[in-house]
Amino acid sequence: MRILIAAGGTAGHINPALAIAGAMQKRHPDAGIHFAGRRGGMEYGLVTKAGYAFHPIEVNGIQRRLTPKNIVRNVVALYHLALSAPRADAILKEVKPDLVIGAGGYVSGPVVRAAAKKGIRTAIHEQNAFPGVTNKLLAKQADLVFAAMPDAVQRLGVPEKTTVTGNPVREEMFCQDRPAARRALGAKDGQIVIISFGGSLGAQVLGERVAELAQWELANRDFIHIHATGSIEKADFAALAARLGIDHSPKFIIREYIDNMPQLLAAADLVISRAGALTLAEIAAVGRASVLIPSPNVAENHQYHNAMQLQKLGAAVVVEEKDLTGEGLVEIVDRLTGDAAGLMEMGMKARALAQPDSLQKICDQLDKLLEKTP
Repeated sequence: MRILIAAGGTAGHINPALAIAGAMQKRHPDAGIHFAGRRGGMEYGLVTKAGYAFHPIEVNGIQRRLTPKNIVRNVVALYHLALSAPRADAILKEVKPDLVIGAGGYVSGPVVRAAAKKGIRTAIHEQNAFPGVTNKLLAKQADLVFAAMPDAVQRLGVPEKTTVTGNPVREEMFCQDRPAARRALGAKDGQIVIISFGGSLGAQVLGERVAELAQWELANRDFIHIHATGSIEKADFAALAARLGIDHSPKFIIREYIDNMPQLLAAADLVISRAGALTLAEIAAVGRASVLIPSPNVAENHQYHNAMQLQKLGAAVVVEEKDLTGEGLVEIVDRLTGDAAGLMEMGMKARALAQPDSLQKICDQLDKLLEKTP
């Protein structure tokens, strides 16, 4: 059996794809699992590190805001679009998959579309309540459609073949050894561990406020704080950290990307992050208190609505980016970390939202689809 998964753009697409790949490989140890994505995208590093075969295909989005720089990007995007169909055909010819799965990102489009035209079994997964353009178009052609949230079903337009599964979270999220994870960071008993990140590409405002928070922590608290800048904000955050004198402390650790998220979430007492669907699914899986700063630059403001579900349950504190200040973030973190029992209770409420059977639901449906393969 051969499975080809197309995913790219952000960790919110790639990590669910890797979770599905891992679960299917566990069920079918002899299966050949391949990925298609952009060589210049973060998917290349994550997929190859996980040990899967990678097949490059270049697909870029069209920039709606027309600036000289974006006009050049659009010309490149149109060039890649013209080449994407023959490249997708070439990948299918090379891999000869029995099943093709689209997990989001522009690269899913030509690969799933080409597979559907050839009669290869296809499935897609939509992580958000408000589906992206690519998945809206692919839903009509795919054999199976998985939706993370009930609200997405009607928006995808094919309720008769859509199953609500939640967001697939890597199995290791549910089975981490918290004491071992904390020992690996050198955390002492009772020492607060904070993880913060703005997503795989970064978030400027969130990063700036976290830098102010780190300055306060280093002067007033004995915390361990790991912050992931994201690829776009890496250089700017490094310069800001140097100006604030927080760039060489063993208590404030700066990374571009967190590639051991299960272990760090297990070690953490508090998470500060955006409110992407996958992020919230992982926070729920490990049961951690969080401060959520939804991105204002997403369709239908869906991150805000995602985050408010946790706040209403008492599992998170939500701060809109327009209201986020360094002083305000310090006040929230100081209040939350000063109440160990309260932090634990928030985490338990977050855990109540976890869907540990998401991968099982998806894989069960994929196996049924594969049984229909001629």
